[in-house]
Amino acid sequence: MAALKKQMSREGFEKLQAELNYLITVRRSEVAEKLKEARGFGDLSENAEYDEAKNEQGILEAQIAELEKVIENAEIVDGDDISVTEVGVGTVVTIERVDNGKQQKLSIVGTKEADPFNGKISDESPIGMAALRKKVGEHFIVSAPVGQIEYKVVEISRPEN
Repeated sequence: MAALKKQMSREGFEKLQAELNYLITVRRSEVAEKLKEARGFGDLSENAEYDEAKNEQGILEAQIAELEKVIENAEIVDGDDISVTEVGVGTVVTIERVDNGKQQKLSIVGTKEADPFNGKISDESPIGMAALRKKVGEHFIVSAPVGQIEYKVVEISRPEN
């Protein structure tokens, strides 16, 4: 079964590539050095340092495998590819709460790029999912702990470079 392509921005894709490169070129050699040192402490069956280094190596290899999979299945959305006719990954959307008129500007990004404190929400977040494929003027409802919140799409644009 083929893996589903996950959309992400060029910036997010490049960050993941840089992280993968760091893990492979720097962290792998650091962990290998720890293993080498731990082997020097003697009997491996009672060597806590060796066990810890092996665990660290396993976690590192899992991180590398996950990043390779994400990068392999990434669909980069940027520049003129970003449609402003409807909300999608890569768009900047201004939404308004219908009950109080408060507006907020959010960038819709792929899951690995989400940074809600800086206005970047995932396409898989409650607001992101509800807003996807909506056009300017359309309303959508988000289930929140306080109940149902209705929003209206005010504007859709491309990110400023």
